[in-house]
Amino acid sequence: MTDRVTLPAPAGPLARLRDPAWYQEYGVYAAVAAVLVFNALFTEHFMTADNLRTQLVQVAPVVIVALGMALVIGTEGIDLSVGSTMALATALLPLYLGYGLLPALLVALLAGAVVGAVNGTLVSIVGLQPIVATLALFVGGRGLALVMADGQLKQIVNPDLLALGTGSHLGVPTVVLIAAVLAAAVDLLVRRTTFGRRIVAVGGNRSAAALAGLPVRRVLIGVYVLCGVLAALAGILATARLTASDPSSLGTLMELSAITAVVVGGTPLDGGSVRVLGTVAGALLMQLLRATLVKHDLPDSTAQIAQAAIIVAAVYVARERRSR
Repeated sequence: MTDRVTLPAPAGPLARLRDPAWYQEYGVYAAVAAVLVFNALFTEHFMTADNLRTQLVQVAPVVIVALGMALVIGTEGIDLSVGSTMALATALLPLYLGYGLLPALLVALLAGAVVGAVNGTLVSIVGLQPIVATLALFVGGRGLALVMADGQLKQIVNPDLLALGTGSHLGVPTVVLIAAVLAAAVDLLVRRTTFGRRIVAVGGNRSAAALAGLPVRRVLIGVYVLCGVLAALAGILATARLTASDPSSLGTLMELSAITAVVVGGTPLDGGSVRVLGTVAGALLMQLLRATLVKHDLPDSTAQIAQAAIIVAAVYVARERRSR
């Protein structure tokens, strides 16, 4: 007579809803859907094509910066200098537009790469904590941008550059298309490339990755360089949309918006995982939430409190999942 093995019953819907893993995997998508349903029922003119287009245009730079931030956080790092990198990019554009659009874009993107290389070197070779290493350029980068711009706002009149911020293709804004293509590219990088797997490995256990022979330093520098380039690109697109270079305000608090999108999207702060689609959904959730509260004549402080509550909930869910 053989012992009978009883298999556990499949978890029902209610059981899954009590599982922190479900919230970390799908909570941000459910929240986006809930906000959209709420607005469809209770907010006039919110679900119109023009308004949704506006929301996507406004969130596109946040998405681009958050993609780079997700890669950095995936290695158990952080980058506080992304806002200052955007300021550097916008300060450099007017200085080099006289040589043509392409040289100006290359110089701005190169500045982002240099900032990322400095951050990555300080973290991987010097051994500074990421928050300390990137804090230096968080402060100094914007100061350098203001020096380059003489502390002045400069109007942008180059039509090719402005087209990046205000143009569209087949009815879809150019900035939204760029953000979508970059999201797909970063997702492909994480899921399908050796470099993406190394990012996850380094974030999961840096010591074990080094013992396994992975080029940990090169991975870290590469991740911060990518983050810097994406931040510079976001600065370029934001400048084109605003039709002005203003390093004193462009990118202010962008680092907090990007970190929020990444955390709410389900990427753990202790590394070892990168959720690209979740990051995009997290940025969209924060944008929709803010727009909803504005439509209902609530002050911006209310939106900040709501966002803080969502961040705390996301971190709590991630901690509960790791503890199980």
